[in-house]
Amino acid sequence: MHNPQVPETLEGWSVLHQMFRVRRETLKTLAAPRRKQIEEEATSLLAPLEARKEGPSAAVNLLGHKGDLMLIHFRRTFDELSQIELRVACLGLHEHLLPTSSYVSIVELGLYDMTGKIHAELETRGLQRGTYEFDRAFDEEMARQRENVCFYPINKRRGEAKNWYTLPFEKRAAIMREHGLIGRAYGTQVTQIISGSIGLDDWEWGVDLFADDPVVFKKLIYEMRFDEASADYAEFGPFFIGLQFSAGNLPAFLEGGTPSL
Repeated sequence: MHNPQVPETLEGWSVLHQMFRVRRETLKTLAAPRRKQIEEEATSLLAPLEARKEGPSAAVNLLGHKGDLMLIHFRRTFDELSQIELRVACLGLHEHLLPTSSYVSIVELGLYDMTGKIHAELETRGLQRGTYEFDRAFDEEMARQRENVCFYPINKRRGEAKNWYTLPFEKRAAIMREHGLIGRAYGTQVTQIISGSIGLDDWEWGVDLFADDPVVFKKLIYEMRFDEASADYAEFGPFFIGLQFSAGNLPAFLEGGTPSL
């Protein structure tokens, strides 16, 4: 049951993104029973983690050459991230996965704005907080907005002409307030999770976006490019785009089918 007084947030949680190419050329050489065994083993690990309250994991069918599969793990500690990374590495499937990238970070901004909007919308439908019906509707609404996934890392510019870290605090705060107003305008269409990675990975922040319609990613990021925070001080890393799917559809994905969302 959700505590109605506590926003659905992951602030302070550790995050690991794992990107892989699926080596279907080696999977195809396996006998059908062995291939089925590998698929079922991976499914039995990942499926229970999708709704794990202590820290969920998600599978994403990546589009483009940067990989085929992305696993996103949210955990309370790095120890727990290490545990799931090792469990994935011990799967029979891992012999047929080629790592293409990864990203480690800690969540800074979670789902506060979206939580409030969903709560308000459910209440207009006559649902009472703290009831089974409210919690079930909330879970369905959260899941509905997580079909398309966009992840990218970002830096704040530290060049000679423009250096974010030499700006006075008040100026930085004002710029980020303006930047945030654009994001909040898309609050009903996009779930945004910002994670910090200074000292943890090659970039300074990671951004995860979840939405029904991938066109929203394009519109949001394009509009943000014109504000001062992005136009003058942002450096963007590679973008990873894909479709989130249930681990129960992993066998179909590995066999070359498009997994059901």
